[in-house]
Amino acid sequence: MKIRAFLPQDAEETYLLFCDTVHKVNRTDYSPEQLNAWADGKTDVNAWAATFAGKRAYVAEENGRIVGFGDIASDGYLDRLYVASDCIGRGVGSALCDVLEEPFAAVSVHASITARPFFEGRGYTVLRSNIVERKGVRLTNYIMIKNK
Repeated sequence: MKIRAFLPQDAEETYLLFCDTVHKVNRTDYSPEQLNAWADGKTDVNAWAATFAGKRAYVAEENGRIVGFGDIASDGYLDRLYVASDCIGRGVGSALCDVLEEPFAAVSVHASITARPFFEGRGYTVLRSNIVERKGVRLTNYIMIKNK
């Protein structure tokens, strides 16, 4: 596995990975309505690519295929971390987090119900539960922080 910087040409593949992962990995913790509100598959790829601007963003590649990606803002807010559904548990998320977290003394994340145990295993603690609204649908996540 190779970790490298996100490139604009990675936008389509990362967006497809995001949608697939949300629907396959999170389906035990969120309803179909919530999953569709979270990742409806209708976002413009150029708009998706633009959301990475100004952030530290990386992809994990295996044999030319992107198997995970993540991005973090300059204030240490880990915005996204997604791993291909068939690669969960193989260290992809940990490898990406190692690179993303490295320069920060503290990192925060809004972790899904599904991702909470992963982040707890990395030393994050829950500050509080949180409700976000996407397309009129409410989803629960957790505001978590890690201090080094």
